[in-house]
Amino acid sequence: MCFMSNVSVFCFLASYVVAFALELTRLLRRSSIRWYAIVAVSLAGFIAHTVYLFVQSGQKELPPLLSSMQDWVLVLAWIAILFYLFASLIDREFALGVFLLPLVLLLIVSAYFVSADTNFLVSTDNPEQAALKRLAITHAGLLVFGIAGVLVGFAMSLMYLYQHRRLKHKQSLREGFSLPSLARLAKWNWWAVMVSVFLLTLGMASGIGLGFQSSGSPSPVTWTDPVVLASGLTWVAMIVFVVWLVKSRHPAGRKVAMLTIWAFGFLLVTLVGTLMFAERIGAGHV
Repeated sequence: MCFMSNVSVFCFLASYVVAFALELTRLLRRSSIRWYAIVAVSLAGFIAHTVYLFVQSGQKELPPLLSSMQDWVLVLAWIAILFYLFASLIDREFALGVFLLPLVLLLIVSAYFVSADTNFLVSTDNPEQAALKRLAITHAGLLVFGIAGVLVGFAMSLMYLYQHRRLKHKQSLREGFSLPSLARLAKWNWWAVMVSVFLLTLGMASGIGLGFQSSGSPSPVTWTDPVVLASGLTWVAMIVFVVWLVKSRHPAGRKVAMLTIWAFGFLLVTLVGTLMFAERIGAGHV
Protein backbone atom coordinates (compact mmCIF):
# COMPACT_ATOMS: atom_id res chain seq x y z
CA MET A 1 0.00 0.00 0.00
CA CYS A 2 2.91 2.31 0.74
CA PHE A 3 4.29 1.60 -2.74
CA MET A 4 0.94 2.46 -4.27
CA SER A 5 0.70 5.79 -2.49
CA ASN A 6 4.21 6.79 -3.63
CA VAL A 7 3.62 6.24 -7.36
CA SER A 8 3.82 9.51 -9.30
CA VAL A 9 3.29 10.56 -12.91
CA PHE A 10 7.06 10.71 -13.35
CA CYS A 11 7.34 6.96 -12.58
CA PHE A 12 5.43 5.79 -15.64
CA LEU A 13 6.51 8.74 -17.78
CA ALA A 14 10.15 7.70 -17.32
CA SER A 15 9.30 4.09 -18.21
CA TYR A 16 7.61 5.15 -21.44
CA VAL A 17 10.57 7.39 -22.35
CA VAL A 18 12.89 4.40 -21.99
CA ALA A 19 10.49 2.23 -24.04
CA PHE A 20 10.46 4.85 -26.80
CA ALA A 21 14.27 5.03 -26.80
CA LEU A 22 14.40 1.25 -27.15
CA GLU A 23 11.88 1.40 -29.99
CA LEU A 24 14.10 3.86 -31.84
CA THR A 25 16.97 1.38 -31.75
CA ARG A 26 14.95 -0.65 -34.27
CA LEU A 27 16.24 1.86 -36.82
CA LEU A 28 19.84 1.02 -35.98
CA ARG A 29 20.25 -2.73 -35.70
CA ARG A 30 18.52 -6.01 -34.91
CA SER A 31 18.56 -7.30 -31.32
CA SER A 32 17.26 -10.58 -29.97
CA ILE A 33 16.55 -9.20 -26.48
CA ARG A 34 15.17 -5.77 -27.41
CA TRP A 35 11.55 -6.93 -27.58
CA TYR A 36 11.73 -8.38 -24.06
CA ALA A 37 13.25 -5.15 -22.75
CA ILE A 38 10.57 -3.04 -24.47
CA VAL A 39 7.72 -5.15 -23.11
CA ALA A 40 9.23 -5.28 -19.61
CA VAL A 41 9.76 -1.50 -19.39
CA SER A 42 6.38 -0.70 -20.98
CA LEU A 43 4.56 -3.14 -18.72
CA ALA A 44 6.26 -1.70 -15.64
CA GLY A 45 5.14 1.76 -16.72
CA PHE A 46 1.64 0.51 -17.44
CA ILE A 47 1.35 -1.06 -13.98
CA ALA A 48 2.58 2.15 -12.32
CA HIS A 49 0.17 4.11 -14.53
CA THR A 50 -2.72 1.88 -13.45
CA VAL A 51 -1.78 2.13 -9.77
CA TYR A 52 -1.58 5.91 -9.99
CA LEU A 53 -5.07 6.16 -11.49
CA PHE A 54 -6.40 3.71 -8.90
CA VAL A 55 -4.96 5.75 -6.03
CA GLN A 56 -6.28 9.00 -7.48
CA SER A 57 -9.71 7.45 -7.85
CA GLY A 58 -9.67 6.30 -4.22
CA GLN A 59 -8.54 9.67 -2.89
CA LYS A 60 -11.19 11.62 -4.78
CA GLU A 61 -13.86 8.88 -4.50
CA LEU A 62 -14.61 9.20 -8.19
CA PRO A 63 -13.70 7.13 -11.29
CA PRO A 64 -10.55 8.48 -13.04
CA LEU A 65 -12.68 9.61 -15.98
CA LEU A 66 -14.55 11.98 -13.66
CA SER A 67 -12.12 12.80 -10.84
CA SER A 68 -10.29 15.60 -12.68
CA MET A 69 -9.20 16.81 -16.10
CA GLN A 70 -5.67 15.66 -15.38
CA ASP A 71 -6.81 12.12 -14.64
CA TRP A 72 -9.00 12.11 -17.77
CA VAL A 73 -5.98 12.94 -19.94
CA LEU A 74 -3.97 10.21 -18.19
CA VAL A 75 -6.75 7.70 -18.85
CA LEU A 76 -6.47 8.55 -22.55
CA ALA A 77 -2.72 7.85 -22.42
CA TRP A 78 -3.44 4.62 -20.49
CA ILE A 79 -5.76 3.36 -23.24
CA ALA A 80 -3.14 4.13 -25.90
CA ILE A 81 -0.50 2.18 -23.94
CA LEU A 82 -2.88 -0.75 -23.54
CA PHE A 83 -3.35 -0.85 -27.31
CA TYR A 84 0.41 -0.59 -27.81
CA LEU A 85 1.13 -3.50 -25.47
CA PHE A 86 -1.52 -5.63 -27.14
CA ALA A 87 -0.07 -4.96 -30.60
CA SER A 88 3.48 -5.60 -29.36
CA LEU A 89 2.52 -8.98 -27.95
CA ILE A 90 0.86 -10.01 -31.22
CA ASP A 91 3.78 -9.01 -33.47
CA ARG A 92 7.25 -8.59 -31.97
CA GLU A 93 8.60 -6.70 -34.97
CA PHE A 94 5.63 -4.35 -35.42
CA ALA A 95 7.16 -0.87 -34.91
CA LEU A 96 3.98 0.76 -33.60
CA GLY A 97 5.80 2.31 -30.64
CA VAL A 98 7.96 4.48 -32.89
CA PHE A 99 4.79 6.28 -34.00
CA LEU A 100 2.43 5.94 -31.02
CA LEU A 101 4.68 6.43 -27.97
CA PRO A 102 5.54 10.08 -28.82
CA LEU A 103 1.80 10.83 -28.70
CA VAL A 104 1.52 9.12 -25.32
CA LEU A 105 4.47 11.09 -23.96
CA LEU A 106 2.93 14.31 -25.24
CA LEU A 107 -0.35 13.52 -23.45
CA ILE A 108 1.37 12.70 -20.15
CA VAL A 109 3.52 15.83 -20.25
CA SER A 110 0.45 17.93 -21.06
CA ALA A 111 -1.25 16.45 -17.97
CA TYR A 112 1.21 18.43 -15.82
CA PHE A 113 -0.45 21.61 -17.10
CA VAL A 114 -4.04 20.40 -16.71
CA SER A 115 -6.15 21.09 -13.65
CA ALA A 116 -5.98 18.34 -11.00
CA ASP A 117 -8.92 19.83 -9.07
CA THR A 118 -11.84 17.54 -8.33
CA ASN A 119 -14.70 17.76 -10.79
CA PHE A 120 -17.31 19.62 -8.75
CA LEU A 121 -20.06 18.68 -11.17
CA VAL A 122 -20.15 15.10 -9.85
CA SER A 123 -18.26 15.32 -6.53
CA THR A 124 -21.39 15.57 -4.41
CA ASP A 125 -22.80 12.49 -2.65
CA ASN A 126 -26.37 13.69 -3.09
CA PRO A 127 -28.49 10.67 -4.17
CA GLU A 128 -30.36 12.94 -6.55
CA GLN A 129 -27.11 13.39 -8.50
CA ALA A 130 -26.69 9.63 -9.14
CA ALA A 131 -28.23 9.91 -12.61
CA LEU A 132 -26.00 12.87 -13.36
CA LYS A 133 -22.91 10.85 -12.42
CA ARG A 134 -23.93 7.96 -14.66
CA LEU A 135 -24.51 10.30 -17.58
CA ALA A 136 -21.22 12.11 -16.90
CA ILE A 137 -19.15 8.91 -16.91
CA THR A 138 -20.89 7.78 -20.11
CA HIS A 139 -20.07 11.11 -21.72
CA ALA A 140 -16.44 11.09 -20.53
CA GLY A 141 -15.97 7.44 -21.53
CA LEU A 142 -17.32 7.90 -25.04
CA LEU A 143 -15.12 10.94 -25.60
CA VAL A 144 -11.96 9.31 -24.27
CA PHE A 145 -12.41 6.19 -26.41
CA GLY A 146 -13.35 8.30 -29.44
CA ILE A 147 -10.22 10.41 -29.08
CA ALA A 148 -8.17 7.24 -28.51
CA GLY A 149 -9.42 6.13 -31.93
CA VAL A 150 -8.15 9.39 -33.41
CA LEU A 151 -4.74 8.79 -31.79
CA VAL A 152 -4.55 5.31 -33.28
CA GLY A 153 -5.67 6.63 -36.67
CA PHE A 154 -2.99 9.30 -36.49
CA ALA A 155 -0.31 6.72 -35.73
CA MET A 156 -1.54 4.59 -38.63
CA SER A 157 -1.38 7.65 -40.88
CA LEU A 158 2.23 8.30 -39.94
CA MET A 159 3.05 4.67 -40.68
CA TYR A 160 1.26 4.91 -44.03
CA LEU A 161 3.21 8.01 -45.06
CA TYR A 162 6.50 6.46 -43.96
CA GLN A 163 5.73 3.21 -45.79
CA HIS A 164 4.63 5.12 -48.90
CA ARG A 165 7.84 7.15 -48.96
CA ARG A 166 9.96 4.05 -48.38
CA LEU A 167 8.37 2.14 -51.26
CA LYS A 168 8.53 5.16 -53.55
CA HIS A 169 12.28 5.45 -53.01
CA LYS A 170 12.72 1.64 -52.99
CA GLN A 171 14.22 1.60 -49.52
CA SER A 172 14.33 -1.62 -47.53
CA LEU A 173 13.30 -2.01 -43.91
CA ARG A 174 15.83 -3.09 -41.31
CA GLU A 175 15.37 -6.46 -39.63
CA GLY A 176 13.28 -6.09 -36.50
CA PHE A 177 11.40 -3.11 -37.95
CA SER A 178 8.13 -4.29 -39.48
CA LEU A 179 5.25 -2.27 -40.95
CA PRO A 180 1.96 -3.48 -42.48
CA SER A 181 1.24 -3.08 -46.18
CA LEU A 182 -0.21 0.17 -47.53
CA ALA A 183 -3.55 -1.53 -48.18
CA ARG A 184 -3.78 -2.83 -44.62
CA LEU A 185 -2.76 0.51 -43.10
CA ALA A 186 -5.37 2.32 -45.22
CA LYS A 187 -8.02 -0.15 -44.04
CA TRP A 188 -7.06 0.19 -40.39
CA ASN A 189 -6.99 3.95 -40.78
CA TRP A 190 -10.51 3.89 -42.25
CA TRP A 191 -11.90 1.86 -39.35
CA ALA A 192 -10.12 3.97 -36.74
CA VAL A 193 -11.72 7.10 -38.18
CA MET A 194 -15.17 5.54 -38.49
CA VAL A 195 -15.21 4.11 -34.97
CA SER A 196 -13.83 7.30 -33.41
CA VAL A 197 -16.38 9.51 -35.16
CA PHE A 198 -19.20 7.19 -34.06
CA LEU A 199 -18.03 7.31 -30.43
CA LEU A 200 -17.44 11.08 -30.52
CA THR A 201 -20.94 11.58 -31.93
CA LEU A 202 -22.44 9.55 -29.08
CA GLY A 203 -20.23 11.51 -26.70
CA MET A 204 -21.52 14.80 -28.06
CA ALA A 205 -25.13 13.57 -27.75
CA SER A 206 -24.58 12.49 -24.15
CA GLY A 207 -22.85 15.83 -23.50
CA ILE A 208 -25.95 17.69 -24.62
CA GLY A 209 -28.01 15.53 -22.27
CA LEU A 210 -25.51 16.25 -19.49
CA GLY A 211 -25.88 19.96 -20.09
CA PHE A 212 -29.64 19.83 -19.59
CA GLN A 213 -29.37 17.36 -16.68
CA SER A 214 -26.86 19.54 -14.80
CA SER A 215 -28.91 22.72 -15.08
CA GLY A 216 -30.02 22.41 -11.45
CA SER A 217 -26.66 21.33 -10.03
CA PRO A 218 -24.27 23.61 -8.04
CA SER A 219 -21.84 23.68 -10.98
CA PRO A 220 -23.81 23.27 -14.22
CA VAL A 221 -22.31 22.74 -17.65
CA THR A 222 -22.47 25.95 -19.65
CA TRP A 223 -22.72 25.99 -23.43
CA THR A 224 -20.07 28.72 -23.58
CA ASP A 225 -17.52 26.58 -21.69
CA PRO A 226 -14.33 26.56 -23.87
CA VAL A 227 -14.02 22.78 -23.49
CA VAL A 228 -17.60 22.32 -24.68
CA LEU A 229 -16.99 24.60 -27.65
CA ALA A 230 -13.70 22.87 -28.50
CA SER A 231 -15.35 19.45 -28.37
CA GLY A 232 -18.15 20.68 -30.64
CA LEU A 233 -15.73 22.08 -33.20
CA THR A 234 -13.73 18.85 -33.15
CA TRP A 235 -16.90 16.84 -33.75
CA VAL A 236 -17.91 19.06 -36.70
CA ALA A 237 -14.44 18.71 -38.24
CA MET A 238 -14.55 14.93 -37.91
CA ILE A 239 -18.06 14.75 -39.41
CA VAL A 240 -16.90 16.79 -42.42
CA PHE A 241 -13.98 14.41 -42.78
CA VAL A 242 -16.23 11.34 -42.70
CA VAL A 243 -18.65 12.85 -45.23
CA TRP A 244 -15.72 13.36 -47.58
CA LEU A 245 -14.60 9.76 -47.09
CA VAL A 246 -18.06 8.37 -47.73
CA LYS A 247 -18.57 10.42 -50.90
CA SER A 248 -15.18 9.42 -52.29
CA ARG A 249 -15.59 6.01 -53.86
CA HIS A 250 -11.89 5.23 -53.93
CA PRO A 251 -10.10 7.73 -51.69
CA ALA A 252 -6.35 7.67 -52.12
CA GLY A 253 -4.72 6.18 -49.07
CA ARG A 254 -2.17 8.97 -48.87
CA LYS A 255 -4.91 11.60 -48.93
CA VAL A 256 -6.77 9.77 -46.16
CA ALA A 257 -3.58 9.66 -44.12
CA MET A 258 -2.96 13.40 -44.61
CA LEU A 259 -6.52 14.28 -43.63
CA THR A 260 -6.32 12.07 -40.54
CA ILE A 261 -3.18 13.91 -39.50
CA TRP A 262 -4.99 17.21 -40.04
CA ALA A 263 -7.93 15.98 -37.96
CA PHE A 264 -5.59 14.97 -35.14
CA GLY A 265 -3.82 18.33 -35.28
CA PHE A 266 -7.13 20.11 -35.01
CA LEU A 267 -8.08 17.86 -32.10
CA LEU A 268 -4.78 18.46 -30.33
CA VAL A 269 -4.89 22.24 -30.68
CA THR A 270 -8.55 22.69 -29.73
CA LEU A 271 -9.06 20.04 -27.06
CA VAL A 272 -5.74 19.32 -25.35
CA GLY A 273 -4.70 22.95 -25.68
CA THR A 274 -7.95 24.08 -24.10
CA LEU A 275 -7.56 21.55 -21.28
CA MET A 276 -4.05 22.85 -20.52
CA PHE A 277 -5.44 26.34 -19.91
CA ALA A 278 -8.72 25.20 -18.36
CA GLU A 279 -7.67 25.97 -14.79
CA ARG A 280 -6.56 29.44 -15.79
CA ILE A 281 -9.80 30.34 -17.55
CA GLY A 282 -12.00 28.72 -14.96
CA ALA A 283 -13.39 25.72 -16.84
CA GLY A 284 -14.27 22.94 -14.46
CA HIS A 285 -15.67 20.12 -16.52
CA VAL A 286 -14.41 17.32 -18.71
